[in-house]
Amino acid sequence: MFRACYSDTADVQRWSLYGRLAGPWVDELRLCWKRAREGAPLARGIVDLKEVTFIDPAGERLLAEMRRAGVELIATGVEHQHLIALLDKDTPDNHTGAPDNGTAPEGRDK
Repeated sequence: MFRACYSDTADVQRWSLYGRLAGPWVDELRLCWKRAREGAPLARGIVDLKEVTFIDPAGERLLAEMRRAGVELIATGVEHQHLIALLDKDTPDNHTGAPDNGTAPEGRDK
């Protein structure tokens, strides 16, 4: 299950994500994000990952794309914080250096 809540002001666009960022939800989020960015390209972007329980490789690529576009990623948990640190280094496709089986915060099931 996945849920995304979006809010915006004149200066900030914020997405709060919940659940599994995987499968068809990645494309749906990308579409919503691009649409919102087109409407306010100068607004600061923030994506809150604190309630995300799993990110598949496609989700990791989307977060990398968002990060390269200047979006601030907020995360808790060792795995997601590590993922963000790797994204900030802007490494090629496989950001974790591990097999493409996605990431889940410590203590949560994939």
